[in-house]
Amino acid sequence: MNINKKQLCIGVMSGTSLDGVDVALCEIDNTSCTLLHSHEYSFPLDLKEDVLEAISTPLTLLSFGVLDHRLGTLFANSINTFLLFFNINREDVVAIGLHGQTLWHSPNGDTPFSMQLGDANIVASKTQITTVADFRRMDIANGGQGAPFAPAFHKFLFAQLKGKVAGMANITILEENVLGWDSGCGNVLLDWWMSQTQLKPYDKDGEFALSGKLSKALLTLMLQDDYFKKAAPKSTGREYFNAFWLEEKLTDFSHLSESDIQRTLLELTALSISNDLKDKDITTLIVCGGGAKNTFLMQRLAALNTCVIKCSDELGVSSDALEAMAFAWFAYKRTNGQEVDLCSITGACKKSQLGAIYG
Repeated sequence: MNINKKQLCIGVMSGTSLDGVDVALCEIDNTSCTLLHSHEYSFPLDLKEDVLEAISTPLTLLSFGVLDHRLGTLFANSINTFLLFFNINREDVVAIGLHGQTLWHSPNGDTPFSMQLGDANIVASKTQITTVADFRRMDIANGGQGAPFAPAFHKFLFAQLKGKVAGMANITILEENVLGWDSGCGNVLLDWWMSQTQLKPYDKDGEFALSGKLSKALLTLMLQDDYFKKAAPKSTGREYFNAFWLEEKLTDFSHLSESDIQRTLLELTALSISNDLKDKDITTLIVCGGGAKNTFLMQRLAALNTCVIKCSDELGVSSDALEAMAFAWFAYKRTNGQEVDLCSITGACKKSQLGAIYG
């Protein structure tokens, strides 16, 4: 394979929010990654509920297998719909980078692991495109946290930026030895609280949070959580920051209104990011993903930080498609036999070829 020639790769990402399946087609070589097309496909409500139930309750092997198959079929159908809609010849696509749906991420202790579902065999078979999946476990096998991976892609993508640059909520510090870690809960708790109290998937522009009052007592209690005190490398997910975590914190705060709690959760997200950036001499904060669309969150980040704050869209990189782009790039790296250096990000002991190849 001629790695000097630009190659077409597809990245597929469904994050902890479970709000959709992001598919991105990128043109990639060793110096650039250009987004050609992207689209978000809806996550079926019944499947979303089953994934959330699987995260919060014991799962039988039968249920595990069925869920793996259903997710694989969803990803494959999303890709095939994408190919048809954008009139893409599947024979022109070198590889698919399939992150899968994280069911559990447990990188610490004597038996660390990270589990993503969505059968890559089904994806490779139904799309007839080589599929790369199971990215995280090689990093864990090499002593790393298995997350975050995005900082390695950020370093490649934003190499032209000068000064120290950070990205949220997977914090990335772009310098010679790139650093990265998960700052905390991101949008997970904000979205969950909205779904429970307002029957909405997210807080548009942060308007509901803006209508509430900040509870300093609740904020202080939440910030006392051990995760916020841990030094990098560290990673987390819905298996930690979830309904049980929040409900425990709310035990003595029944007097707060629903909007007060939303306001406090937004401050938790903004402050956990800002606290992690203290003393890092950051010149620019690049905001990606759903947080970039939350106007009030962006305002709070601006108030809490002295650096320049930009949405990645301002730099010509879609904030919605960035994570899917990353896994298109990881697929490119794997199918070309290239290692990824995550040592300064995840704590891995060596560089790795990430992902297993299917099809």
